[in-house]
Amino acid sequence: MFYRTDEPHGLPHNPFNALVLPRPIGWISSVDAEGNTNLAPYSFFNGVAYDPPQVMFAASGYHADGGLKDSVRNIQQTGEFVLNLATYGLKDAMNISAVNAPHNVDEFELAGLEKEASELVSVPRVKASPAHLECKYVQTVELLKPEGDGAANLVIFGQVIGVHINDDILTDGLVDMEKADVIGRLGYMDYARVTDTFEMHRPKWPL
Repeated sequence: MFYRTDEPHGLPHNPFNALVLPRPIGWISSVDAEGNTNLAPYSFFNGVAYDPPQVMFAASGYHADGGLKDSVRNIQQTGEFVLNLATYGLKDAMNISAVNAPHNVDEFELAGLEKEASELVSVPRVKASPAHLECKYVQTVELLKPEGDGAANLVIFGQVIGVHINDDILTDGLVDMEKADVIGRLGYMDYARVTDTFEMHRPKWPL
């Protein structure tokens, strides 16, 4: 089949997300200017640069109570956030933290997660997560908006200034994804679990 994205596709659900996969989950913790904590997962997340290391996540729409989503607003206010690695063992807590809760709700407490202080930023980490990226806010890029409702499509960029890795997920000095048991976002309500990996080396020219 073929369909134009500005016309009906005739399928039960929009297949776009199911064709961009698997996507790493940006489980973002942040605090607002008053010190209130927020934790939320974003499925449009990735690393975008090696040196200096930088990451991004995209947030669409607005908060149910109005204004920007908590993660975006908090990061723009304080200039800091933390990426917490989402794992299979933490999937239920991660899913709870996705709830569209009022501004003053602490998703750490809602999901029964213990906080752990960071080294370089004031934002707490998910203690049970095996790896964390402490980030400094770089910039927000506004993308095209959907026609009609004018909802925000924003991309937040951050520089990774500190990295935490649990020794339990290291094998011979390398991060072992099978030990970490990370999960990724697929389309619809589906997720993937990293339980099988393989290695391929980039070819050199001439072949």
